[in-house]
Order: sequence, then C-alpha cells, then structure tokens
Amino acid sequence: MDLHKFYTGKSFDAWNYFGAHPAVEKGYKGWMFRTYAPSALRISLLLTEETKAEPMVQDDQSGIWSVFVPDLEEGTSYLYRITGPDGRTVDHTDPYGFSSQVRPAYDSVTATIDFEFTDSEWIKKREIGYNSPVNIYEMHLGSWRQKEDNSFYSYSEIADALIGYLVEGGYTHVEFMPLAEHPVDESWGYQVSGFFSATSRYGTPAELAELINKLHRHQIGVILDFVPVHFALDPYALAEFDGTSLYEYPSEDTGHSEWGSRNFNYYRGEVRSFLQSAADFWIDVYHVDGLRMDAISNAIYWQGNKERGINEGAVDFVREMNQGLTRRYPNVLKVAEDSTSYQKVTAPVQYDGLGFDYKWDMGWMNDTLAFFETDPLYRSKEIGKLTWSMQYFYSELYLLPLSHDEVVHGKRSILDKMPGNYEQKFMQVRLLYLYMFTHPGKKLNFMGYELGHFSEWSEQHQLDWNLLGYPAHLDLYHYLNALNKVYLKTPALYQEDYDPAAFRFIKTNKGDVLAFERRGGTQRILAVFNFGGCDYPEVVLSMPEPAELTEIFSSSGESGNDPVLLSDERAVSVRYPQPGREYRLTLNLNALSGILYTVKEMPVKETAAETVRTTAKKTAEAADIEADEEE
Repeated sequence: MDLHKFYTGKSFDAWNYFGAHPAVEKGYKGWMFRTYAPSALRISLLLTEETKAEPMVQDDQSGIWSVFVPDLEEGTSYLYRITGPDGRTVDHTDPYGFSSQVRPAYDSVTATIDFEFTDSEWIKKREIGYNSPVNIYEMHLGSWRQKEDNSFYSYSEIADALIGYLVEGGYTHVEFMPLAEHPVDESWGYQVSGFFSATSRYGTPAELAELINKLHRHQIGVILDFVPVHFALDPYALAEFDGTSLYEYPSEDTGHSEWGSRNFNYYRGEVRSFLQSAADFWIDVYHVDGLRMDAISNAIYWQGNKERGINEGAVDFVREMNQGLTRRYPNVLKVAEDSTSYQKVTAPVQYDGLGFDYKWDMGWMNDTLAFFETDPLYRSKEIGKLTWSMQYFYSELYLLPLSHDEVVHGKRSILDKMPGNYEQKFMQVRLLYLYMFTHPGKKLNFMGYELGHFSEWSEQHQLDWNLLGYPAHLDLYHYLNALNKVYLKTPALYQEDYDPAAFRFIKTNKGDVLAFERRGGTQRILAVFNFGGCDYPEVVLSMPEPAELTEIFSSSGESGNDPVLLSDERAVSVRYPQPGREYRLTLNLNALSGILYTVKEMPVKETAAETVRTTAKKTAEAADIEADEEE
C-alpha cells in the first residue's frame, strides 16, 4: 500500500494492508495483524481464545503497529489491547476487521472472504440506470422474516425466499439497511462498530457473498446502506482508539452527534482513507451495486445545522470519495440521503458538484404524505403540495423514497396515514402508489408497504405476513405487484425521467383532479387522478392536440394476477368543439381513484373555413405548376 496516500486521505485500498491477513514470514504460515494508532504507548494483540497477548511493534514511528503470529487458524477471535498517552489501557476491536463475534460479544475474528462469485455477466451489464426502470425494495434483513422462535434467518437460509419474492414482485434492486457490524439491534445498523465486518447476526461473510451472488444471478441489484458520517461510541470500537480522538473530532461540540454517536473527523487524511476504503471494500469484495450514504446533510453542515455553516472539509471529502469511486466503479450507484437544499448534490465533481448519482427527494416524500393525510374534502386547496415537486425536480437527479423513516416513531404506517374508513384507506393507498409510479424519478419503498401494515415497523419482530389472509390486504399485494410490472414495461414511466421536455401538466376543470403526460422513446402516457372524495361524471381535460387514449391501468380496477392490464381496455377520442380552442377530453372519474392511459396522436381535423383555404391554396399551386410547364 502507498502509505503517503493513506496519510493524505487518497487511499481506497487500505483494507488490503490493515487488519488481519493470511501471510507467510520466514517460511511460516500465519496471520499478519496491522493497525494504525499513532498516539498509543503500547499495543498487544490479545488472542482471546488462547488468553495470549502478543506484543505489537511500531514501524519507525509511523503510527502503524504490527505483529505476525504463526500457525494461527482462521476463525480465531482477537482484540487490540491499547495503552494510550494517559496510561489508560482499553481493549479495542480491529477497525479493519472482516468479521466479528455475535453480539453481545464483540471481538474481531480472523476471516478470509474467498467466495467464488459467478456473476461476471451481471457485473458487465449493470448500470446507473438514468433511462432504465429502477424499483428498489428497501429492507431490514433481520425483521423481514424470522423463525418461529423469533431468531434470525442466516444470509443463506433467507436467500431463496427473498429472491423469489423480489422476482415475483417486479423489483430491480434490493436495498439492505446497514449490514456492517453494530452492537445494538435498535440502531438498525446505523451506529456502526465494524465498518469492514459483515454483521455476524445473520451468518458469515461467505454467506453474505453467496446471497449477493444469487441475487445477481436472478437479475436483482444490491444496494447497501453505508454510514460515512458517524460511528458507535462503544469503548471497544473506534472512539478514542489510541487514547486520543483519532477518528472523531476532539471537541464535544462537533464530535458528538444528535444520535448519541461520534462524528468522523474529515480533516484527518487517515480517516478519509479509512472511510473511502470501507466504501471500496463492499463494492470490491462483496460486489454490491450501489451505496446509499446515510445522513449526508450532517456532513455538509456542521451537526446537520445550516445555521452553523458548511463543513468544508466534509464536503471536500465527499467529493473526493465519490470521484474516486466513480473512477474505480463507473457503473456502481452512489445515492445521497440528504434533506437539505444544498445545490449540485448529483452534479459531477468537475462541475462543482458532490458527485452522487441520485439524491433522495425528501421534499417530495414529505409534501406527498402531508397531502394524503389531508381530508379529501379539503385537498383542492392543497394540490400545490403535489405540483410543487416539478418546480424543482430537474435541479437534481432525484429518487422518490417512501422509506423506513416514515413508518416509525409515531408517524404511523403508510396505510394508517390515510384518512377515512377501512375501505377508503385502501383506496387512497392504491392511489398514492399509482401517483408515485407515474411521477418522474426512480422508486424506493420500504418492506411491508405491499402488505398494507396498520402497525408501525419494528426491528423486533417480522412483518405481519398473516395480513395476506385478509382480502383487502391480499388485493393490495396483488395490485402493487401488478403496478411494479406495469412500471417495468412502460418506457414512458422511466426512460426520460430527467428530461423536462418529457413531462407536462394537463389542465383540468376540478381543483382536486391532477393530470400529467409523460413521454419516453416513442411512447406517451397520460395519468389522471381524482384525489377528492366525490365521483366526477364529467372531468374535462384540456389537451394540447387530438389523441386516442387507451386505458391500461386503474387504481380502482380489479387486481387479479394480470401483470399489465387491470381494467377493461377502452379508447377515448379527443376532439375540439370550436375553431381555435384547445382539444377537450371528458372523463368519468370515481372518487379517490387514478387511471393510466397510453396516448396515440390523431390527425388534426380542419374546420370548414380551413378546408376552403387549403383547397384554394392547392388549386393555386396546381395552376402555377401547369403555367410553368406550358412555358
């Protein structure tokens, strides 16, 4: 490894050097252990299974400590016993460790990740997907399904069931909430203690590699939640690793986060190299297809507070990390969870951007849910919450999320957010998702949305699969699977998401009716939504030209199992009643329903006066041609 790059924050492969690796020294096979702790007075490798301490040696005051242990087997647990400059001794896990003991134990474990992937064809063809369908199923692996005794399925045990579910559901990607090692289940993985260690809750590193390989073999991309902003404060992990604030800011005002964790110090090159190498590690070793980077707003602004100003060091780090990852893996997704209005999050670094490929559209999410929580009687006054998204949509490359954050901590489930009685809640949630899948932008939904959960999500138990025994919930499940497949088969819904010319609103005569047109390739679609509580037998749409419309999907249609068509196909002709007026389309819309049409342009009919003028013009042109020929 180039140590100069490591010290200056330019390294992406520090994981190949630090940590525990099989090695041969003087003809003896064993393991080489290396760690970075520049302020430590002494470090010993504590082989906990043998209660044996091996003194480590610092290489030329470099801050790098190492020791070679011969005849050591894979699977041996270990810690670093570190004495800091104040004389205090603390046992720490390996910051670069590849495996860990199962919580509540926390020792690092020697491990090689030598799984033989068979996904080369997938790797060759994977893409960022700006003009492709991207439909992400976000999930917490431990609470998707559990065994009868509420214990976790392993990566291997859950693979076949999960893959079958994703394929049947019409998803292009699965996004796992953090799988890096973490001490507390209730943190959902966002307070990490082992940034290179696949959590042992669900099995071994090789089992995780096997799961990802199988997903790829079934054409499912894998996105992993990555947490480059903060880390767990447990004393055995990164906090005060060498007796000083090595990884975190030294000031409590900046070093402690709002989540009770510690903030990374981006002004240290060694910390930058650590995080960049962690990102590279998951892509290189585990073949993940994307990283969703958590809490980027807390990196952009000090403590995530715009009033405290921009953290220039953090912004510089994010740019350099994304630029480096793009060079190394041009077709791997980099997604920002950012709730701020900071500009150019998805612009390339060379154009002063942060270099992300997508940004979660938190504004769309908040406005949309606020609108749907409004009583249908008053939605006509709130329709701006829906139209506002298109005022800023083309400023970034947005992804539309309805994530885990929206169904916890008293926010209620998506279904339970809907006003009205039992039946009306289901009508509205069907309408919500039809609106979501027709709105420009890639899609992400959290697990359980398809079941129609009334209860909030909890990491402590599995999804309420028993709900599928109830007709309304089963119907919603089939409906959403069908909607996913309509999305995959309709180019106008994804092919030109980020082209302003491919979208336009259509005027209506009802304040709570919204209509817009999407284009993609040679296809046009029209989406019409009645968000109000009343049936409208005559909704009038002002069309820019005459067209023939064919209904292909309806939120109020019978779900069935047809992946394309949920309602009877019917054509509607558009004509103009008066010369010089817009073309008119009259529709019958049920309350709380939406309809999706394909649009075929029709020849423009001339008025009588226009026909006379055209005929006269043609006659004159013919006479001119005849006169020319006679001459």
